[in-house]
Amino acid sequence: MADMGSFQDAVTAWAAGGPGDPARELAARLPVRAAVLLEGPSDVAAVSALAASRGRNLAAEGVCLLSMGGAMNVGRFARLLGPAGLGLRLTGLCDEAERRYYARGLERAGAAEQGFFACAADLEDELIRALGVTRVEELVRAEGDLRALQTFLRQPAQQGRTSQQQLRRFLGTKKGRKIRYGRVLVEALDPDGVPAPLDGLLTSL
Repeated sequence: MADMGSFQDAVTAWAAGGPGDPARELAARLPVRAAVLLEGPSDVAAVSALAASRGRNLAAEGVCLLSMGGAMNVGRFARLLGPAGLGLRLTGLCDEAERRYYARGLERAGAAEQGFFACAADLEDELIRALGVTRVEELVRAEGDLRALQTFLRQPAQQGRTSQQQLRRFLGTKKGRKIRYGRVLVEALDPDGVPAPLDGLLTSL
């Protein structure tokens, strides 16, 4: 039975140079109405967690969350999925520093930039600021990563950085950690404390 996961896989393969027919067929069969373009799997985990916390099933709503494997791929995904491709509504998150890549890629694909929400540095930075350093450290302890964090903080490269910068860097030091904390940090947010870009994205869907 076809599901949104199958469509995600088909689009990822298509963007990597594979055939587009499987994605086209699944888009029509499911059906899919919108694609959320996200830089990586940690962003997908965060958006999924926020949707679940609000009682929403995005797949059932025809919304597909896609990890693009980096901001530089936005133009390729927009071309395949936007007005010139499958004709889906496009939205997503981007980092402020990479907004120009998104603007250029979306313009070339004939897609609107207005549906994209910018994070000041990245989504992890937004979540750490929303929760506060103390709360994030509590979550790191609860997840069993306190010793790893303490070891990380003793590294010379971390001296002189703010606690927020150190935590943000720590989340990216081990494969899979950013994905796990994308969910953990979102689940710890107060309902009225969701970072504006993440809240705006989900509200817009």
